[in-house]
Amino acid sequence: MTSPPRALVAVLALAGTTVSLQQTFVIPLLPHLPALLRTTPDNASWAVTATLIAGAVSIPIVGRLADMWGKRRVLLSCLAFLVTGSAVTALSASLGWFVAGRALQGTAAGVVSLGISLLRDHLPQHRLASATSVMSTSLGVGASLGIPLSALLAQHADWRVLFWTAGVLAAATGVLVLLVVPRTSRPPGGRFDPLGALLLSSALVCLFLAISKGGTWGWTGGVTLGSFACAATLLVLFGAWELRTSQPLIDLRVSRRPQVLLTNTTSLVFGFSMLTSSLVFTQLLQLPTATGYGFGESMLVAGLLQAPGGVCMIAMSPVSAMITDRCGPRATLTAGASVVVCGYGFATLLHTQLWQLLVCSALVGSGIGLAYGAMPSLIMSAVPVSQTAAANSLNNLCRSLGTSTASTVAGLLLTTMSTTVGGHVVPDRTAFTTILLIGASAALLALVIAAFIPRPRPATTADLPLVAPTAVLRHEPNPSP
Repeated sequence: MTSPPRALVAVLALAGTTVSLQQTFVIPLLPHLPALLRTTPDNASWAVTATLIAGAVSIPIVGRLADMWGKRRVLLSCLAFLVTGSAVTALSASLGWFVAGRALQGTAAGVVSLGISLLRDHLPQHRLASATSVMSTSLGVGASLGIPLSALLAQHADWRVLFWTAGVLAAATGVLVLLVVPRTSRPPGGRFDPLGALLLSSALVCLFLAISKGGTWGWTGGVTLGSFACAATLLVLFGAWELRTSQPLIDLRVSRRPQVLLTNTTSLVFGFSMLTSSLVFTQLLQLPTATGYGFGESMLVAGLLQAPGGVCMIAMSPVSAMITDRCGPRATLTAGASVVVCGYGFATLLHTQLWQLLVCSALVGSGIGLAYGAMPSLIMSAVPVSQTAAANSLNNLCRSLGTSTASTVAGLLLTTMSTTVGGHVVPDRTAFTTILLIGASAALLALVIAAFIPRPRPATTADLPLVAPTAVLRHEPNPSP
């Protein structure tokens, strides 16, 4: 079965947007969860933490399974988990079931990586750059649109409608995937690495727990430091095992190539920078005007004012592809990082008027749209076709780690750098300026790292030192629509 390229790109981008919506869909609901689920605010924060950890754990596993069993099959499985998780969350009456449903939703986090890998399999080379750019930016678009959409639904309907909507959207996307995404005649096969998956999953759980809950547990507390130490130890053991096994979960020999390693490092730093504007502006817009720097807007208005950033990401997708075609993905990545630096630099100096925040949001969204479209191209040009999904999943994991760290750092600064206005403790203006400066610094660091990324070179079968010969023999040429 073949499908028109535009239909294939549209359906896969819809899948990516649907999954990325879950990152921010629950944010407007967080202040109300303690009352709705009869729990404490600290326990209610697990609604975000559970999704984050489940996504981090599932991303590398999903990537490897997709390379073994077929990307379309695993993509459909991820959407099925998202439907199930949405239903469990919508029906939950207690914190335990709510968190379980959110964790199931988080297991679909690898859909964007799978979509990019499917595009490489089914599109001709001359269409790949533009399609990859659209697919990659769906991650940021969904996150940007999640807050205004959920705020709108939560304001005019029961909170459970949020999750029924997410489930219906995921189910409809799954049907479109069945109809549009071509089957592969025979998956490449291979053997799964259970010990590697266990070591990496345990390390990621410890790491993301420490990042997410460190502010509650205390950054110098024994539990936090112990979690970081366990994560570091398990990662070392994971690396030692992966270099010994014949079919690893993540091929570290490929991942440590300069082009792949530096691109993933850039993704981590850039992921940190990406989320900074949303975290700052959402809070700044809702602070009371009595502070002298707040705008006194509702959550719905604050969310809607984030939408221009998502629109700019979409608009920059074809521009990203054009620059990549003419100058290469490294040039596109550096251009995107430069635009983000300019956006944060502008906002650091000027953030007292609404139009100034909109200008920064548009600039940051445009820079992200440029950069995110280039990262998968850099990865795919350096790895074998048989490892496309796993390599893109690792890149996606690096972005996730960056955004999680940004959320933690911003939350810490907004809490510690505070003042009292009208009897209420609110973040000080210095906190917002500091976070914007950190966002600009992160984007600048990403720009510097990107400058050292080698020029892409085509991957060949010689790049398959750890893939079993039978897997290579069974690999079939990419079908062309």
